[in-house]
This record gives sequence, structure tokens and C-alpha cells, in this order.
Amino acid sequence: MISKEAYLSGQVLLIDKPLHWTSFQVVNKLRWEIRQAFNIKKIKVGHAGTLDPLATGLLVICTGKMTKQIDTFQGQIKEYTGTFVLGSTTPSFDLETEINETFPTDHITEDLIHKTTEQFVGEIEQFPPVFSALKKDGKRLYEYARSGESVDIKARTVSIQEFEITNIDAIDGDTDSINIDFRVVCSKGTYIRSLANDFGQALQSGAHLSSLRRTRIGAFHVADAVSIETFITYLKG
Repeated sequence: MISKEAYLSGQVLLIDKPLHWTSFQVVNKLRWEIRQAFNIKKIKVGHAGTLDPLATGLLVICTGKMTKQIDTFQGQIKEYTGTFVLGSTTPSFDLETEINETFPTDHITEDLIHKTTEQFVGEIEQFPPVFSALKKDGKRLYEYARSGESVDIKARTVSIQEFEITNIDAIDGDTDSINIDFRVVCSKGTYIRSLANDFGQALQSGAHLSSLRRTRIGAFHVADAVSIETFITYLKG
């Protein structure tokens, strides 16, 4: 069992974030549990890279003096797996909002899908989703979006090292949508939701993200992560 002193001096915890939890909620929960377990009045706890509520997977949590390493961890290469739905879009580029537009998919083939991934490997320009926590003039972008205000978002350069299609639904021409599974290895600041939207446009259709899981940050892998419940059980001995 890790001691009180060890948490205060600094630990790196690998948590498998559950669906619907915010990264902030995970940090708050773990901070509270550590304080309760050791009767600590105050301890620094932070995460090295936000995951959206609708995403699951690896969350690197730092305690005590290890919080000074958060920027280093955040800057490392990340790996994600998930599913794009071709044929429709949503304002948030994922399932946080309802479908707002549909597009034909009968021209899409497996060869076209695989060929289109090549456009997104390397350094690319990407617009962050308007439904995101990025700040513009001191206000979160999602606050502008939810109030119906338009906001000018600048593109930024991100790097995608690998973009692999791991599975494609049977394409028979009778379906209105096509699900494709993917694996992406990318730099800090890459929005997979934006990649889904841009990928749909490149296919001359629409697309949105239906599931997302972060599997790796640098040398840290989700296979080595534990659930919040498992961590709490371990903490309580």
C-alpha cells in the first residue's frame, strides 16, 4: 500500500476513465478519497490531458510534487481508438448534440475510406470544435455555442503519426450510415472529433464521432490503468 508520504511527495496514477465522467470529476473524486484515507487537509492532484465526458480510457493523474510533471506528460504522443459514423453530422462533432444534417453515402467504398486517411497523416491544420473547453476572450467555446453566439476560431497545426482504419461496416448501398473503427496516434492538441468532421468532408459526406477511447499517453498504457472503484478499494486497504 502506498503511504501518505508517498502521495504527498508525488505519485503517477493511471486511471481508466468511465463514460460520462469529466476529467475534473475524476480528479476531485481521487483528491477527496486520498484526503479521507490519510486525514490530509490539502494535497495537489491534477490530470495530464483532458478527456471529454463521452470518451473513456487513460487518464494520467499526478499527486503532490509530481504535478510539476503534468506539462511534460501532456506534451507526449497519444493514441486513441474509436468509431466514426459516416453520413451525418452533429454541431459538437460527437453524440453530445443531436444530428443536424445527413448526407448520401452510396458513393463511399472501402478503398475510398482507406485512401482518404492518407490526407490526414503528417502535419495538418485543424479547427477545434466549437463545443470545447478552449477559451476565447476569457470564455469557454462551449459557452458561446450553447448560447447561440458565433465565434471566430483559428485553425492550429497538429501532427498525426498514424491513422488506421481497423473495421468498416458492410457497405451495401442500402444503409444511410456507415460505421468505421479507427486507431489514431497523434500530437498534443489534436481533436479526434474535428478529425471525424474533417474526414467526413473529405469523403464528400458527413461524419461524427460515436465513441472514443484513449489507449496511450507516451509510455503509459490503458492496459496498466485501473478503474476508480479499484483504486478506492486499494486505497482503503
